[in-house]
Amino acid sequence: MHTVDLLEEALIAAERLGYEPRHEWLGGTGGGCCQYNGRKWLFIDLALTPAEQLAQVLEGLRVDPLLGRCEISRELARALNLRKSA
Repeated sequence: MHTVDLLEEALIAAERLGYEPRHEWLGGTGGGCCQYNGRKWLFIDLALTPAEQLAQVLEGLRVDPLLGRCEISRELARALNLRKSA
């Protein structure tokens, strides 16, 4: 799967988990997930390459306790280093 396709799927998964993605020009200095006023935000730095943006999104998804309830492809699970339960 191409990096851009994987990034798109990861963003869809983030939205399903309640994140509001924001694509912002942060000059390569920031981004990632946070919670503010009871809302979950995902800042994607437009100064980064698609692979670096994907890494930002994956980092936030890995620590979300609800990720196991979200249906994702094998490729995204592999990128997240998740194991399928039997």
